[in-house]
Amino acid sequence: MPQTVFPAAGTMFTPSGFSPHLASTCSEADPEEEEGPEEARGPGACAADGPPITSASLDTLIQHLVPTADYYPEKAYVFTFLLSARLFISPPELLVRLCDTCIKQQQLDQSPLDTAKVRKFGPKILQLLTEWTETFPTDFREEKMVGLFKDIIHRIAPCDEAYWKTLNQVLQTLNQKLAAIAQGEESIVKVNASSVSSISDKLVGFKTKPPPIQKDILSICNDPYTLAQQLTHVELEHLSHIGPEEFVQAFVQKDPLDSTQPCFSEQKKKTTNLEAYVRWFNRLCYLVATEICMPAKKKQRAQVIEFFIDVARECFNIGNFNSLMAIISGMNMSPVSRLKKTWGKAKTAKFFILEHQMDPTGNFYNYRTALRGAVHRSQTANSIREKIVIPFFSLLIKDIYFLNEGCANRLPNGHVHFAKFVELARQVGEFMTWKQIECPFETDRSILHYLHTAPIFSEDGLYLASYESESPENQVEKDRWKALRSNILVKTKELKEHHGS
Repeated sequence: MPQTVFPAAGTMFTPSGFSPHLASTCSEADPEEEEGPEEARGPGACAADGPPITSASLDTLIQHLVPTADYYPEKAYVFTFLLSARLFISPPELLVRLCDTCIKQQQLDQSPLDTAKVRKFGPKILQLLTEWTETFPTDFREEKMVGLFKDIIHRIAPCDEAYWKTLNQVLQTLNQKLAAIAQGEESIVKVNASSVSSISDKLVGFKTKPPPIQKDILSICNDPYTLAQQLTHVELEHLSHIGPEEFVQAFVQKDPLDSTQPCFSEQKKKTTNLEAYVRWFNRLCYLVATEICMPAKKKQRAQVIEFFIDVARECFNIGNFNSLMAIISGMNMSPVSRLKKTWGKAKTAKFFILEHQMDPTGNFYNYRTALRGAVHRSQTANSIREKIVIPFFSLLIKDIYFLNEGCANRLPNGHVHFAKFVELARQVGEFMTWKQIECPFETDRSILHYLHTAPIFSEDGLYLASYESESPENQVEKDRWKALRSNILVKTKELKEHHGS
């Protein structure tokens, strides 16, 4: 019998990478301080050579982003600032500020241009804007962003026609990326639509025992390693669509995993891929529970349990911790865990080992240790298969949420708390490295189709199937069983009357 109780969506965790110096920066800030130096240096991110920046005014941070003929900001600074700046200024406004500063500093509004100076500056501004389009391509969905990009290049092009060629190449790559992102978002919408319909239609057909679904997972795939590979395909596909800017919404929304809270439509649009990935996790949980509760015979249910234990083990070996946690969570759902006779017939020694690895005790200490091992393997890997790292995504989001809750975005003197965003960039940057891995396993379309479209029971459906498989043991369960059966009879009657009319 599974014993681990896994946290609900609202449970908070302490982030693994919450830096001690960052915590001290929060606690030691003087609430009476009104003014301070233009920037503070310490354990933060470098704009270029020199001590890292821990805090500064927004104007100063923007100035550090602006390249000149003799200066270019460090790549880590560019990523950190472009990621976090959107909390204080929109990407179009930031690009306007950037371009205006460049025009003034380089005197690009004067004629004739200082050709020697512009030729030193031109490659740097092109590099910066190229980095922006590569890392945050969705910022350039707005025509204004592309227009500003073209305008600044138009100003320097008289000094070197090659700038136009580079611009066209960058824009071509950008358009390809945006088309791929749009296609991915459309496919996610289609998958979500098919999944929702299969859930909502399921309960109506029940009478006493839920009727068998046309197919089950073992009829589609009976090899645990193959299924673990296909689950990895799904995970990496979802990860590939999540942009770094979506994580910043965890700083905007009170709880990024609470879908019931109100959220502005623009914010909602920006977290579409992130939310779709969380829904996939929930679907896999319910799919596992459905497959276990569905068979009428105890021996078959035990066989399915053993199969998913082996699939979970293979996911662990691959480095697919998100699917691993979804499988374990599905097997820990109450309608499944109450099937004592079924669990008694299954071989569960390996399951308890996996549960121990994903135990939430000590802020998921065992999982975080295993994750570090997978990261080390990835960094020293000789094959693509060994490079795969798929984190337990909900915990990653909670870590970022906790980072936001632990420190303010601005210090009492009004400066941006840049050290906080350095930590955010570290966590998000690590994720960006993992998501770039291409799945090395061969695709099995029949299995992928099943994973996305197989009907799954709702929570009530799972309880009903569970009670039909193993009778209620106490009065609470008996009352619930009776209420569920009564509800199904009413829905069945309504359905017949609807079709009759």
